[in-house]
Amino acid sequence: MTARLQHKTALVTGATSNIGRAIAVAFAAEGAHVVVSGRNRERGEAVVAEIRSRGGLADFVAADLDGSPAASRRLADEARHALGGRLDVLVNNAGVYPGPPTPETDEETFDRVFAVNVKAPFFLTAAVAPAMAAAGGGAVINLGSWVARLGIPIGTLYSSTKGALETLTRAWAAEFGPSGVRVNAISPGVILEAPAGGEDSHPAGAMMRGTPAGSVGTPEAIAQAAVYLASQEAGFVHGITLDVDGGRTTAAVIAA
Repeated sequence: MTARLQHKTALVTGATSNIGRAIAVAFAAEGAHVVVSGRNRERGEAVVAEIRSRGGLADFVAADLDGSPAASRRLADEARHALGGRLDVLVNNAGVYPGPPTPETDEETFDRVFAVNVKAPFFLTAAVAPAMAAAGGGAVINLGSWVARLGIPIGTLYSSTKGALETLTRAWAAEFGPSGVRVNAISPGVILEAPAGGEDSHPAGAMMRGTPAGSVGTPEAIAQAAVYLASQEAGFVHGITLDVDGGRTTAAVIAA
């Protein structure tokens, strides 16, 4: 690695598995002190142990981001404490994905998904961005989704929350950018940790047929995009949603 995040501190929500875990590991490998956050302490501590075994700096902070301002503020405070009082990078990755069709989505499910996917990152960003600005700057990275860009007949509720988060990305860039806090988003395509039996054994693999990449992506692909957006290499990048989706939303390959 190239130490692009040397001496930086970072909080990654939903970091106990998949994309969040990969981002936390990549940040630590680039020199950042990372707070791994999530609900499952056992899995979180395992990610911390993995990072430390490679010589990185990491701590686990348990959090159940239920959308309440109190839960988000508590995580912000505990993360800053674990990081020695300063937070340079926030990655809003935690989210839930129940996928009932629209007619079968009840109000309780609707409220819970918006609470976790929109309200929690909203209040967490509100809790950390002003302090970042006061300390001289920082970076916020939101995780969107390709399904917010391309209409598909499943996951309607989830896609609407990711559309909201991409809108917040642009609004926050305008709100906090002048104070030195860069806000950007990543829109992953179909991402899988290596499935047992290979990619062809997983039904999600079919969603990437006809794309330039022709296959699903890995969590590490998203992690490298996050490293870029968190680093000074992206110092002039504000308010974008970076599509890391194998071309799913931008190009179609027609078989000869």
